[in-house]
Parts: sequence; structure tokens; C-alpha cells
Amino acid sequence: MARHSAAVYRRRRLALLLVLILLVAAVGVAAWLLVVQPWAGASPSPAPSASSSPSSSPSEGDPEASSEPTETDEASPSAEPTEQETPAIVACQAKDVVVEAVTDSDTYPAGVLPQLSISLTNKSDTDCTIDVGSSTQVFTVSSGSDVWWRSTDCQENPSSMIATLTAGSTVVSQVPVTWDRTRSSVETCAQENRPRAPGGGASYHVAVEIGGFAGVATTQFLLY
Repeated sequence: MARHSAAVYRRRRLALLLVLILLVAAVGVAAWLLVVQPWAGASPSPAPSASSSPSSSPSEGDPEASSEPTETDEASPSAEPTEQETPAIVACQAKDVVVEAVTDSDTYPAGVLPQLSISLTNKSDTDCTIDVGSSTQVFTVSSGSDVWWRSTDCQENPSSMIATLTAGSTVVSQVPVTWDRTRSSVETCAQENRPRAPGGGASYHVAVEIGGFAGVATTQFLLY
């Protein structure tokens, strides 16, 4: 076998040395990666836990969260009334109310129907209340002692309505009650041909009552 020259041996030793150096360098890099783990910083940050949410306890620097009363609390109005309550209006008394029957005419030609209303006067110095509904109104038409007609005999759907009478004022009902010039009774409400009141200048009187108060006088009218 031929012996190699010294130059060949030197090249082989140099190559071996380079291989050893590369192996040592590779082992060192691997060891460094295992220690510092540079990819850890690229991982997603964990979601904040419930303990990281703001505390619900009052903050020392936040006056609104403090349990001490604020200026708004101190300025709130007192629950006690500061003004005297207005007294309720009392019911009218018979001595304070004047009730009168009102007709739209003194005389009625043949075929004309009388329109009947009520006048109320509060002669006291204070306001008062009274029920002026149809359920408390009674019109009575008579000729002498003969009662011809009552508004309550055939009344339908009576109602109640509380009104205030101002002190010293007079009011008149706006919707009159019509007398059909016939004799009324609860037994003849459905009849179309009830007895008719005589005309020719016959005299009739209408009396009224409302809210339990009766008129002090009747109002006269004539039928023709």
C-alpha cells in the first residue's frame, strides 16, 4: 500500500477539525433554544380572569361611589308638605241654594212643546257641590191640583253628575227637558196615544226638584 504524503494528512486533519467544530456549534445552539424559548413571547396572551375586573367596592377618590351623602342628597326636598292643603269643597245646603223652574216661553201655540229647565243660585259666601245629574231632577207639570206629567215616570238611563256652584253665582241647565203635552204614568210609557193636555189658553204650572232641593215656587205657562 502506498504511503500518502504529509500534505494529504494535514488536509484530512483539517477537515476532521472543521467537522468537530460544526458539531460543537450545533449542540450549543440547541442547548440555548431549550433554555430561552424565544417563541413563548409569540403565544396569545391569556384572557383576563374574573379577578382582573374592576372592584365593585367604592373608590376612595370617587365621591359618587362614597357612602357619605352628596350635595344632591342634601338638596332633595323634604317629604313633609310645605304648604297647607286646600280644604275640600263641601256639599251644598238647602238654605244656601235657590231652585227655580225655567220655561222657554210663557205661552205655547198649538203643536209647540214646552222646554223646561232648572235655575240654581248659590247665595252663600262659599263654593259648594251638588248632584245635578238627571237621576236627581224631577219636573212636575200640573193644572190646579191635577198632576199631568212627571219627568221621572218614563225616564231612561238616569245619570249622576257632581257640579260645583260658585259662591254668589246662578247657573241654568243647558239641555232642557221637553214636555210632550200628554198625561204621563209609568203604565203608559209605551203607549203612543196618551191623553193630551187641553189647550185654548189653559194654565199649567211646573215645579222642579234637583239634588234633593225643591223649588220654593212654581212657574206658570199657558197652552193654546
